[in-house]
Amino acid sequence: MAEQYNQPLGGNEMPRFGGPGTMMRLPAASSAKGLDACFVGIPLDIGTSNRSGTRYGPRQIRQESVMIRPYNMATRAAPFDSLQFADLGDVPINTFNLPENVGIIRGAIAGILAEDCIPLTLGGDHTISYPILQAMAERHGPVALIHIDAHADINDTMFGEKIAHGTPFRRAYEDGCLKPDLVFQIGLRGTGYTAEDFDWSRARGFTVVPAEECWHKSLAPLIAGIRERIGGHKTYLSFDIDSLDPAYAPGTGTPEIGGLTSMQAIELIRGCRGLDIVGADLVEVSPPFDTTGTTAITAANLLFEMACVLPGVAYR
Repeated sequence: MAEQYNQPLGGNEMPRFGGPGTMMRLPAASSAKGLDACFVGIPLDIGTSNRSGTRYGPRQIRQESVMIRPYNMATRAAPFDSLQFADLGDVPINTFNLPENVGIIRGAIAGILAEDCIPLTLGGDHTISYPILQAMAERHGPVALIHIDAHADINDTMFGEKIAHGTPFRRAYEDGCLKPDLVFQIGLRGTGYTAEDFDWSRARGFTVVPAEECWHKSLAPLIAGIRERIGGHKTYLSFDIDSLDPAYAPGTGTPEIGGLTSMQAIELIRGCRGLDIVGADLVEVSPPFDTTGTTAITAANLLFEMACVLPGVAYR
């Protein structure tokens, strides 16, 4: 008997405004056992330095995912026809203790990876990428990283704290979680305190692609070159929604003008097809500043695009 894969609840079976509150109205699961990939939320915002609200990100992204259908008309990807997916709900973080959350999140992601399941994580602020990368390195060794963001997030400290949403990739580098020559930071821009804000990354071997180098052009050639350089290495994708211009994603904590377009974001994610992606996250959606739902709608669709480029996805 052919294996039966979980499918999102269709709009002709249940109105879009009804049904379960899971990502794309997929079945919920209490563990990753038997799954190939999963959506999991981390409702954290105590690592933010400006506007808060990302603790509500996972819930709102799920809410705005109800319109997404299971087949990608552009790429012909049908992820739910070949991978067993479910929504694992949210990691039960400690609302008041950010350092403790590093251990909580690392343990939760490690449990998912132990079942050979690929996590697609709904943030939450960008602090979450640090413990996720710790778990990735424990499972796979140092990974290649495609980091799409307005900010490099390589601060040493913020207000004297080592753990915050502006420090995850410095901590991940220090812990040996990354292959420095295979780290790509795309869309960085805005003002800074010193040139070190971006040059620290360059000095460690990271490839930095400022937003100005992305203006007025397709990013398909850029990601094709990155894909060729990464080759068969295990790869993690971290997408901060503030990489997009505020015209496309106003609902975030640290918006910067002159950002990527939603079309360029889709190009970058679709260009990851063929990479050995072991996990991904989408972070920094802040619903209180997303009055029309535009940011969460964009985030939900980008997470679906991530699902479409996972290893083993069928194309129809």
